[in-house]
Amino acid sequence: MDKRSNTAVTSLFSAAGLAIVVGGVLLVDWPKADALPSFARQTGQQCAACHNGFPELTPYGRLFKLNGYTFGGGNASQLGHFAGMVLGSYTNTQAGQTGGAAQHFGPNGNFAVDQASLFYGGAITSHLGVFSQATYDGVARQFHWDNVDVRYARPVNLFDTETIFGISVNNNPTAQDVWNTTPAWGYPYAASALAPGPTASTMIEGAFGQLVGGVTAYAYWNRMVYLEVGGYKTLTTGPQCALGVGCAGSSMIKGVAPYWRAALQHDWERHSLEAGVFGMAATILPGGLRGFGEDHLTDVGFDAQYQFLSDRNSFSTQVSEILENQNLSGSANPGIGAAANTHDTLRSFHIKATYYRDQTYGATLSIMRLDGSPDAGLYSTGAATGSPNSTGIMTELNYIPFNRGGPAWWPWLNVKFGAQYIIYPEFNGQTGNAATRNNTFYLYSWLAF
Repeated sequence: MDKRSNTAVTSLFSAAGLAIVVGGVLLVDWPKADALPSFARQTGQQCAACHNGFPELTPYGRLFKLNGYTFGGGNASQLGHFAGMVLGSYTNTQAGQTGGAAQHFGPNGNFAVDQASLFYGGAITSHLGVFSQATYDGVARQFHWDNVDVRYARPVNLFDTETIFGISVNNNPTAQDVWNTTPAWGYPYAASALAPGPTASTMIEGAFGQLVGGVTAYAYWNRMVYLEVGGYKTLTTGPQCALGVGCAGSSMIKGVAPYWRAALQHDWERHSLEAGVFGMAATILPGGLRGFGEDHLTDVGFDAQYQFLSDRNSFSTQVSEILENQNLSGSANPGIGAAANTHDTLRSFHIKATYYRDQTYGATLSIMRLDGSPDAGLYSTGAATGSPNSTGIMTELNYIPFNRGGPAWWPWLNVKFGAQYIIYPEFNGQTGNAATRNNTFYLYSWLAF
């Protein structure tokens, strides 16, 4: 790292100390997550029973979700199904961003309340449960509905073997998944909205999150074999606008986009191992416009996860690769001009490893890689070469003081402090200073109550 980088890192860690003190004293800096205190009240369990460092799910947490969020054992009332979370942060990039990191923010060194969320989650009946989230985006300064997953699940004895059959109604492909390898709940669990990010991403990595409604049916046999199929359809402009996720100009799925998921899991003693595939295919109207042709995108993902969970030590690693085939006949139409090529490919690779001591002190190392076909139209924003290629290396340290139970005056309180630093050897096809100027230090505190 050059002298400029060393100077930047020194200044960043000085600012980090101030942000930790502010977050720790005020406890008003509140994320994307399905770690809800309302679930802990309903089950009577500590957060660590369902989550490895939260929000990563443990085997018990996965069963709780697959059974429709209906496990009991606690004392939650219907009012007790409500929970809140707030994420606050400090972001500093190696170089400032011309014109400001976002509207109302400066070029660098920004403090923010990233988001505040209200949740309703838990059992409605013995077989019906819900996870629902409404969010105020503190960067964009607007309210919107967030991830929603309504489930009906029933365990049965099939051929003398436990089998869970369920139906999920949700608004974000992979939000219903129970392994932290798929995009909706994949790492990083918190990330800065005030730092530049790679231009490229695959369709299944959030392109239609909250813009669609979907229904999937699943079966989980012998706590080993998981199968799921379903489909998603874009919401019309009126509901999108009313729900705060876009009033015009969004690409639309034509008809129904099929979704599939299959996984094998094996648990033994304190170990858990999973390997699977997932995917989605969609015919898309670019910009929601008709008469200019259609795009056809197919995403196929492969994933694996390993966890070791003991009373004092835990280790987990997740890896995923998504391959996307893009037929861009619509986007390449001169009337739209959003792509230079009619056919492209894109690959998204992620791997991370996390260690926790006493479910309190954590450290994570992760690597992401995006690469694919150069396309000056598709990747014109922030990518002078038209290349989607980016590589990011992230380290993170965490402190979670209440993961095994909150203070006596509010035992369901939880808070997570995190410090991230991400280095970009390549960013949107550029290397050297053009890439490393996007290196980002991100300090956050996340309060759940």
